[in-house]
Amino acid sequence: MPKRYTPNDKWSQKAAEEGYRARSVYKLKELDEKFNLLSTGMIVLDLGAAPGSWLQYASEKVGPKGKVIGIDLKEIESIAPNVSTYVQDITDTDAVQKIIDTNVDIILSDLAPKTSGVRDVDQWHSIELSQAVAKTAQKFLKSGGMCVLKVLRGGDFDEFLKELKSTWKSVKIADVKASRDRSNEIYIILKQK
Repeated sequence: MPKRYTPNDKWSQKAAEEGYRARSVYKLKELDEKFNLLSTGMIVLDLGAAPGSWLQYASEKVGPKGKVIGIDLKEIESIAPNVSTYVQDITDTDAVQKIIDTNVDIILSDLAPKTSGVRDVDQWHSIELSQAVAKTAQKFLKSGGMCVLKVLRGGDFDEFLKELKSTWKSVKIADVKASRDRSNEIYIILKQK
């Protein structure tokens, strides 16, 4: 049986102590350590970037010569000189096109749908968001670029994974320790052909 949701768990406390905006930073950190995602000088696009902990981490990793772009429906407080943020719906590819002036090395997405409490509905909305991110990635990634997606596992997951495997060079799946015990989230790491 999953543990009860604790809003101020050890990951949240650690994030606060280390100056990060959210506990989710440790998910990206673990994925980066496992898959070597981020390096100095990269151009990073973070879709669904609020409140900004992934932007903070990416900014540190790419350094002053790198560039980090965050897009979310919510405004994000300023982070660092190498980070630009925009309020925009990431499913509106034309609007995103106006923001992105160059192809990027990696796209990060820790997006989650607004939950309804109906597991199948929430999972399907998660797949829809992830499909939008994958579509955006196909358009804006440099050749050989990578994309990291969060998806809620459920009935549509296997079909979505099959769809990804048909269009991407490499598709890897990872669980992360910083996910909540009661969460059915999983991360997919994609590499462009």
